[in-house]
Amino acid sequence: MDSPIIARHLDARELVGQRSCFLFGPRQTGKSTLIRQQLADIRTYNLLDQTLFIRLSRNPALIREALTPETRTIVIDEIQKMPALLNEVQLMIEEHGVRFFLTGSSARTLRRKGVNLLGGRARSRVLHPFVSAELGDRFQLERALEFGLLPPIYFSDSPAEDLAAYAGDYLKEEVAAEALVRNIGAFSRFLEVAALSHGRMINFAQIASDAQVPVSTVREYYGILKDTFIAHEIPAYTETRRRKAISTSKYYLFDVGLTRHLQGRRGLPLGTAEYGEAFESFVLQEIKAFCDYRLLGPPSYWRSKSQFEVDFVVGKLAIEVKAKKVVSNRDLRGLMALREENMFSHFVVVSLEPVPRRVDGIDILPWREFLTRLWGDVWPTS
Repeated sequence: MDSPIIARHLDARELVGQRSCFLFGPRQTGKSTLIRQQLADIRTYNLLDQTLFIRLSRNPALIREALTPETRTIVIDEIQKMPALLNEVQLMIEEHGVRFFLTGSSARTLRRKGVNLLGGRARSRVLHPFVSAELGDRFQLERALEFGLLPPIYFSDSPAEDLAAYAGDYLKEEVAAEALVRNIGAFSRFLEVAALSHGRMINFAQIASDAQVPVSTVREYYGILKDTFIAHEIPAYTETRRRKAISTSKYYLFDVGLTRHLQGRRGLPLGTAEYGEAFESFVLQEIKAFCDYRLLGPPSYWRSKSQFEVDFVVGKLAIEVKAKKVVSNRDLRGLMALREENMFSHFVVVSLEPVPRRVDGIDILPWREFLTRLWGDVWPTS
């Protein structure tokens, strides 16, 4: 499959035109490609260039010394490779009014080395894998569910092989090279267990037992996944009054294809539990990207102690995900229970049904129709 140029939802030029900006995101989500597509005319320092890296390591002031009166914007790619460079960046922001577009895959690396992310002088954004609205006619649901939406993997001729390489590169380059953990073997075991716990309420003690590490280590490892943008914490929605809510968070890995690879799963027959899990993960992936790109709070989920549950809530929108061609009234029980709280205005089931329909005030939508409405900002989000 060819790798076409795909226009992304994030507008880098608009972001840096307002203020300096950190663009974070997992490896291979397309940060460097975004720079080439949208900021090609702006001076760029790519810290993966070893010659440049060595020169700047010896003299971080080289960037400042190269300033001209016309310099308004500078791009630094992979800033976590040289956190000390941010001292120069801050100086140029304050004394020369230069705006910076800074990309990286690990906020943790910057914080560990005493960097304060410019003390509020720059905004932060996150770049996600492709979303359906970016791919348009090139989007294929079955391919997305099986192999995920990381740009180079989605268009790969050998996506399974590339997913295996991606997982290895993450452990080798992101975790080991940055010295985020001491025991790579233990972290690797944890990563497999975390993938199997994907989308479930977290039991840290059980995960610690399965991964053969202390509970405190499990909590630290989840922090690493969050700080390297490999996992999203989905908090519980606890504002309901008639039905007391459970407060335990869930964690989802950022890409459904990577999740399935770490789970050791191959093939995706329609109608199986595995298909349903992958479908839910994909929908969450779209919702999370939407929330980040629209600068909304994170999505959450709701589960009452009486076992009613709604997969995701965003603003005034409550969302249930069912990988079914026929949604039954039984599938609506969670939404109906949440509706009794009078806290949400729209209730939606994302499904495999062929046409939209409405049952007792609940919209049952084909997945494509749901995504069209989501990215079209049809529903209120505050």
